[in-house]
Amino acid sequence: MCGIVGIFLKDPKLEPELGAMLASMLCVMTDRGPDSAGFVVYGQGDAGHVKLSLRATEGYDFQGLANSLSLSSGGTPKLTVRSTHAVIEVPADHEAEVRAALARHPDVAVVGSGTRMEIFKETGLPRDVAARFDLSKMSGTHGIGHTRMATESAVTTAGAHPFSTGADQCLVHNGSLSNHNDLRRALKREGIAFATDNDSEVAAGYLTWRMRQGASLGEALEAGLKDLDGFFTFVVGTESGFGVLRDPIACKPAVMAETDRYVAFGSEYRALVDLPGIANAKVFEPEPATVYFWDRAA
Repeated sequence: MCGIVGIFLKDPKLEPELGAMLASMLCVMTDRGPDSAGFVVYGQGDAGHVKLSLRATEGYDFQGLANSLSLSSGGTPKLTVRSTHAVIEVPADHEAEVRAALARHPDVAVVGSGTRMEIFKETGLPRDVAARFDLSKMSGTHGIGHTRMATESAVTTAGAHPFSTGADQCLVHNGSLSNHNDLRRALKREGIAFATDNDSEVAAGYLTWRMRQGASLGEALEAGLKDLDGFFTFVVGTESGFGVLRDPIACKPAVMAETDRYVAFGSEYRALVDLPGIANAKVFEPEPATVYFWDRAA
């Protein structure tokens, strides 16, 4: 079944409240996905640095890991630890060096990277996942979240959403793809790697592949209407934007609300009811097979 939420802020005055709003929305979707939950927050970033979101087991010594990643230019990466995850920030021109060093630590997974994007996900009830990572205290310009009811693969942290689709890009998915195994094999031949059997990771890999061929994110999403067989609602995040796409049948529930302060998405309207000014928002159901996108740079 699964639940998706997302919010894109137009009003900078709301940025300190982003995490609290996203946490509230995420927890409302618990009965749509009690197996695991995850979220992405787009916070502060430095154009000359890259944030790598890392995942390991409970109690992992991330500080020791950071100390071992001494940069060739001197010093160690900036580190922020949140439970089973950590974010390390390194100069952009040292990213390849740090990734090569991380590859020597198979017990640590890189789940996303970008100038501003930070990814956190775990098994368990959404309220517990939100609490262990202190989502309510996070600030930023936009974020997306997912609550999972596993149907096609095991309940694992690796299989929880979001999935990264490239630098500062991520995807959450509600639905099921019927051709994900064939597509996974085809994408592997194109050099796309997968860590799980989750069909949503295939959708993320598909967008990555399309964009490597020169497509924009919007073009990649539109191409997916032909190449991805099944039913789906995607919510995607980029460094400066927030997008939504439903399949041509649009059988999965979806509702959006827009005011002059934000745009919000929820699998059900009740996920949106605590947002400020919701009573005066333009509330609508996104049309099938239509890419919606909002961008801070526009």
